[in-house]
Order: sequence, then structure tokens, then C-alpha cells
Amino acid sequence: MVDILTLIIYFIVGAVQDFFFTMNTKYIAKEKVAPAVFFSFFTVLISMLVLYNIVTQLGPESGILAIVVYSCGIATGTYIAMKTPSLRQKQ
Repeated sequence: MVDILTLIIYFIVGAVQDFFFTMNTKYIAKEKVAPAVFFSFFTVLISMLVLYNIVTQLGPESGILAIVVYSCGIATGTYIAMKTPSLRQKQ
């Protein structure tokens, strides 16, 4: 069984990853190459490290729970990025 601290870490990492993905999308839309590359690199790096960790360190039941918690973190990252006023475009 996976401990609660590990699940909290997966949740936070998922939120950070999706925040980075949202920033990446923002910079791509604004055609800002350097920040888009930076956020793209770290988005993929985070997701691959989490996937590797889940596959190699957790069992089948714990892995499913970790994926669900990680996905909830990703959804939270989207919400935060969409609701943060400084990140939204002025209309």
C-alpha cells in the first residue's frame, strides 16, 4: 500500500506539471519561443519521471491509486492556472 505522503507528493507534482503545461500553451500562443521550450521540457520531464516512478516502484493497486491522485493534481493545476488573474489574458 502506498503511504499518504507519497500520494500528496503525486498530487502536488501533478498540479505543478499542469500549471507548467498551461504556461507552455500560453507562451506558444504568444509565439515566445524560449519560455515555451522551457515549460515544454519540464512538463515532459515531470510526466516521464512520475510514470517511471509509478511503473517501477508501486504495485498494481497502489499504482492505480497513485495515477488517480496524480490526475486530480493535474486537474487542480488546470483550475489554478485558469483562475489566476495574472495568467489570464486581458479581454
